[in-house]
Amino acid sequence: MNEQKDQYTHGHHESVLRSHRWRTAQNSAGFLLSHLERGARLLDVGCGPGTISADFAKLVAPGDVQGIDISPDVIEVARSTYEGQGLDNLSFAVDDVYALSWPDSSFDVVFAHQVLQHLSDPVAALREMRRVLRPDGLLAVRDADFAAFAWSPKDERLDRWMEIYHQVTRANGAEADAGRYLARWVREAGFHALDVSSSNWTYYSAEERRWWGQLWADRVLQSAFAKQSLEYGFTTPSELREISDAFRVWADDEDGLFIVVSGEVLARR
Repeated sequence: MNEQKDQYTHGHHESVLRSHRWRTAQNSAGFLLSHLERGARLLDVGCGPGTISADFAKLVAPGDVQGIDISPDVIEVARSTYEGQGLDNLSFAVDDVYALSWPDSSFDVVFAHQVLQHLSDPVAALREMRRVLRPDGLLAVRDADFAAFAWSPKDERLDRWMEIYHQVTRANGAEADAGRYLARWVREAGFHALDVSSSNWTYYSAEERRWWGQLWADRVLQSAFAKQSLEYGFTTPSELREISDAFRVWADDEDGLFIVVSGEVLARR
């Protein structure tokens, strides 16, 4: 993301990185895996702590994987995590999705996971991704659609969380429901041969509920989302504490279910 232009709704608090470290190529990029080939050169845009990038590096070796993120701190986390692990084809760098450092036609595959929802100009970012793809190179993007999330049991406090989340992202010039707009953005950026799909993360078991509920209970109080929601005047500290408690209550319900819906697009340059 462009530091001058975009405000990252989530930030990089530990509660955010906790969820990013859980992500793998298998649970977050299944729509792409069958299209990856040995020897391919891949760019992972918004790589965060690098867990998906590392999986890609194993799949495309001896091809190389470059992970990028706008945050120097999170890039340092990725580098320190994978240094000395034998992934010589994996590297990380600080870079700006609106002005990528590579020349035209540098990559066979460009992947962006849960990135476009945080950008004020996703089409401009996609055009830059298209620039660094080789002719007929493959784009793979996946983004959540917050308005499509489903959970049970109902709780007005969680409904309020969703309302505040949309208010914050709109104030940041971003689109929380990006999943449903990916195809349009990708076409507008000049790509063709679109393959559109969707997939879910589902949290139901006691362990899954405990992890997801505690994660968001912490985020609601401590992440950049919490800070921004207060600064923008959309909520109060007491309401955020109530929402945090609601996530813990949900996690303790043996019938609790939470479904996170994401849209996905594969397309050719």
